[in-house]
Amino acid sequence: MRNKVVALVGMCGAGKSVVTEWFNGRGFTTVHFGDATMDELTARGLPVNEKNEKTVREELRKKHGMAAFAILNLPRIEKALKKNNVIVDGLYSWSEYKILKEKFANDLHILAIFTPLALRYKRLAERKIRPLTHEQSRGRDYAEIENIEKGGPIAMADFTVVNDGDLQKLYEQLEKTGL
Repeated sequence: MRNKVVALVGMCGAGKSVVTEWFNGRGFTTVHFGDATMDELTARGLPVNEKNEKTVREELRKKHGMAAFAILNLPRIEKALKKNNVIVDGLYSWSEYKILKEKFANDLHILAIFTPLALRYKRLAERKIRPLTHEQSRGRDYAEIENIEKGGPIAMADFTVVNDGDLQKLYEQLEKTGL
């Protein structure tokens, strides 16, 4: 049986990290698309904050195109896939989706996580690392929808789960996907 790639898509604060942990508990290896941003911040000696992250994300996309994070993470995915199933945390753009679909075809499964807006913004304000204000959260949502084609992968998801704060319900939905 061939290993599979499950790519998570959802707006900021939807719970991709929680879902990633669930898959890790089932033996999946994680590839965080955002690691490319963090690697670049480290290489430049820049502090981790929303402003620097946004700048680096935009520069990487300008340099590599809208598929930047798929392109930059393909080696990590391919290496992990040789040994294990892979969970990709943070698929964002339509172009990234197309790159992954072309590369992994039927071994790729897209899982969308939906969380109501007010709950996402509450989570983002309360998180310990990189908390966001309501205005920052809305700005990030707008940027992801308008500038990086995030709606495409969400629309093409093979599965959608609702993360409304009830973890048991979320885990039951994940079980039902069969992934």
